[in-house]
Amino acid sequence: MTTTENPVRTEAEWLETARDVAAKLAVDAVERDRANQTPHREVQLLKDSGLVTLLGPPEHGGGGQSWETAYRVTREVARADGSIGQLLGYHYLWAWAARLVATDAQIAAVEELYTSNKLFFGGAVNPRDSDLTITDEGDEIVYNGHKSFSTGSKVSDLTVLEGVLSGTEDHIFAIVPSKQDGIVFHDDWDNIGQRLTESGGVSITGVRVPWESAAGYVDKAFRPLTYNTLNVPAIQLVFTNFYLGIAQGALETALAYTRDRTRPWPYGGDDKESAAQEWYILDAYGDLQAKLWAVEALTDKAGAAISAVLHAPREDLTPAARGEIAVLIAAAKQRAIDTGLEIGTKIFELTGARASASQYGFDRFWRNLRTHSLHDPVAYKRREVGAYALLNEIPEPTWYT
Repeated sequence: MTTTENPVRTEAEWLETARDVAAKLAVDAVERDRANQTPHREVQLLKDSGLVTLLGPPEHGGGGQSWETAYRVTREVARADGSIGQLLGYHYLWAWAARLVATDAQIAAVEELYTSNKLFFGGAVNPRDSDLTITDEGDEIVYNGHKSFSTGSKVSDLTVLEGVLSGTEDHIFAIVPSKQDGIVFHDDWDNIGQRLTESGGVSITGVRVPWESAAGYVDKAFRPLTYNTLNVPAIQLVFTNFYLGIAQGALETALAYTRDRTRPWPYGGDDKESAAQEWYILDAYGDLQAKLWAVEALTDKAGAAISAVLHAPREDLTPAARGEIAVLIAAAKQRAIDTGLEIGTKIFELTGARASASQYGFDRFWRNLRTHSLHDPVAYKRREVGAYALLNEIPEPTWYT
């Protein structure tokens, strides 16, 4: 057994660590966004800080923290850099993938491996593409296919694969080393936002996995639980938290600029000495801050709810409880998107014309949130909440619900 020294930290100390990491990322966030380079140094910072092992078992050097803390840590990092916040949040979800579907022995092996070595996860599990094809070759299964998106690709140590066993409807997850001949990551992620997430395509050719490592399978059979379906609401709340972090970062950056640089308008008939005295600026910032506080409260409520069931015995989760949590997360996600996009646009009116200079990079907040919030239509999240409120219906588990 490998054990890594890692001093026990409280939730408050982990959040302080996240703020320290964010402060380092904020120094050159604009330049790094513009350069659009693979974030090897940034991921190493996450490893060196210990944040990658926050959810890992303490006996292997992990933090042993809750998902409630992981969500808040993701948000803190995203305040400085939305891309790195997304990478960290996805890492937490994929690091938990074994707990979602695997056997006890598989969970123990995966958690010791990634925690003691501070390994970083990526995932090739885009549901909108055709599934990877899996063939059964006796003691092994073999993955083949292509995925359009594989977030974390070239900075990952481990990749989560998902596919369908040929001739069946059985989906099989497996965790494999990212650096192998059968996995080729493509340099085709060139979007307007979340530019450092390494979310390009991947080709999977002849990746072999022992049946004993097929997550949750015993004697080539899988026993499903409602708990297995928590991957979607869990990652939807990851989205919500880095959206919220991006929005917080945008508002904080704009407030600082207005205090230090924005000039008052001299033609209003009631000239002010500073922009901070302008009534329309105070009114708008007050509106945005109030909306942001409301999103924070709703997001924290959702985080507490799903964290409680993620850390409870897997057999205890009922479809009804899962559905109510999914609705709460859907509500938080839609409010984070709407408020974040409003902030990303409105800050230009409150900072002034000079703030549109590319050296400030204020546009990155809107670009980042707009890019990822297209992941799945927010209208469907509103519909889920509406169906619950009006008809008392809970959403059925799907790849997006």
